[in-house]
Amino acid sequence: MRRSRVVAISLAGTALSISLPAGAAVSTGYAIREYERAGASREVAAASAVVSGLASIGGLALLYVGGGAVVLTRAPGGWDWRALAVVAVLGVLVALVVLVGRRRPRRRPVGAAPGADVSGGAVRRRARALLLSARQAWWVGASLRVRDWVGAVGYAAVKWAADLLCLAAAAQALRLPVGVTALAGIYLGVQIVRQVPLTPGGVGVIDTALVAGLTASGATAVSAAAAVLVYRVLSCWLLIPVGGVAGLVLRGDRV
Repeated sequence: MRRSRVVAISLAGTALSISLPAGAAVSTGYAIREYERAGASREVAAASAVVSGLASIGGLALLYVGGGAVVLTRAPGGWDWRALAVVAVLGVLVALVVLVGRRRPRRRPVGAAPGADVSGGAVRRRARALLLSARQAWWVGASLRVRDWVGAVGYAAVKWAADLLCLAAAAQALRLPVGVTALAGIYLGVQIVRQVPLTPGGVGVIDTALVAGLTASGATAVSAAAAVLVYRVLSCWLLIPVGGVAGLVLRGDRV
């Protein structure tokens, strides 16, 4: 696929993810379908979704390791170690998933063996097919070269860092009396809440958590709410119309 098509799929999937209930699942299904339309096999398309999710967790873990270490040593009164512990556990789980997948035999079953019992109804056959597809995707993703994993996790870390810089720019523009260290601590703490898709795009949940953190660090309620509004518009809500346009372009096969 051309890089422009991959970017368009990513933008359209992001728009779905942040605008719909259970958006992450819808976005994943959409991306897999678009990769298949572009010529990828079901196995490779599903593996791309698996790798993307694991790389995102790994990138966030890197941000915690780097930024969290600074916050722990410089933030007034220290920092809550539990958030860092949660991300550390997630990072270990990601590494285990990859390592176990790499050590598994590289079988590539494509269906039931001749003469195999396929009784049990359509639901059972469907469940077996989904399980087989997930297992194949896991093996394909885990078998990537180390440098490919490093690249994917590195790009994910840059994405998270850019998101943090967007919040910092909004806070700086509105002259919030919150230092960079405290701001990083607030951002990293909110990311734990952000990973739980309680509402589409985290609306209400993320905003409330950010405003509470900023006001606790010395900002007024009005200035904190304004900074969070600017940050959310730039980093989240503007992606919906952009992703919508990307989706229309994909439907017209113009990329």
